Amino acid sequence: MAAGLRNFLLLGVGLILVAALVAILGWTRYTLPGPLNEPRTVVIPRGSGVKEIARQLWSAGVLAEPYSFQFGTRVDETAARLRPGEYAFAPAVSPQEVAATLAVGRTVVRRVTLAEGLTTAQMLAIVAGADGLEGDLGDAPAEGEMLPETFFYSWGDARRQIVTRSRRAMAELLADAWARRAPDLPLRSPAEAVVLASIVEKETSIAEERARVAAVFINRLRRNMRLQADPTVVYGITSGKGPMDRPLSRADLETPHRWNTYVFEGLPPTPIANPGRASLEATLRPAATDELYFVADGTGRHVFARTLAEHNRNVARLREIERARVPSAR
Repeated sequence: MAAGLRNFLLLGVGLILVAALVAILGWTRYTLPGPLNEPRTVVIPRGSGVKEIARQLWSAGVLAEPYSFQFGTRVDETAARLRPGEYAFAPAVSPQEVAATLAVGRTVVRRVTLAEGLTTAQMLAIVAGADGLEGDLGDAPAEGEMLPETFFYSWGDARRQIVTRSRRAMAELLADAWARRAPDLPLRSPAEAVVLASIVEKETSIAEERARVAAVFINRLRRNMRLQADPTVVYGITSGKGPMDRPLSRADLETPHRWNTYVFEGLPPTPIANPGRASLEATLRPAATDELYFVADGTGRHVFARTLAEHNRNVARLREIERARVPSAR
């Protein structure tokens, strides 16, 4: 009887020692550097438990085996706090460091850039194709309602959140810029400001020219002159779906549609793109000038004029420069 009790106690002590050794080994493997030899990104799906997460990290080569991760996260009480998302791991990251990263949700920060001058259709296509976003786009904003900007997001965020953030940012910017507008502008509403700013956006990408280009259009509106802006004609032909695959023709400039500012006076009925912050600011605080004309000089910049005669001389001079650049045919 005494021998049996002694054997039982020895067995119990042995089991305790084995369990202790296993625990020490598990904790050691949990805290030591892992097998990863190069940076790696892993996406942890929503609804994954500790076991699924451990096996996924093991399959991705982040963990040497899944069991010490399961053990360690239960010991340090991070198991219940592991979050889904996209995570970037450095070489030799330990399982404990992996768990800490998942527990605080230190996910990869992605970005999507909506450039100035894109139409709403083009912007929505970019958001729809952005890696890691989920779901539909929601209701499509009207032309000019999205602010061109770089938006940051995490894997699994909703596409409609990006669209909503862009719309909200434009509404806030427009309200602020309209409140600070120059006096006596021939613009009756913030909506008209966006229409004109979209034309300015499409006419020049040169920062120091924007306020001057805006002033030309403001001056023409004050004198009831047609804006005669080529980008408005393009928009009417393409419906904002993308750039034209050919140059504008004389017939295009004479075709009547409501976006043709060679045919109709005043502003077109809608913006022709989504203007950026700089173009909107320039439109509402234009340069102080009495210029009425400008023409592209072939370098991305423009030459400005106050009178039609001066403008015609500029055009003729630029045409001569263009002809001199083209070798004569033989």
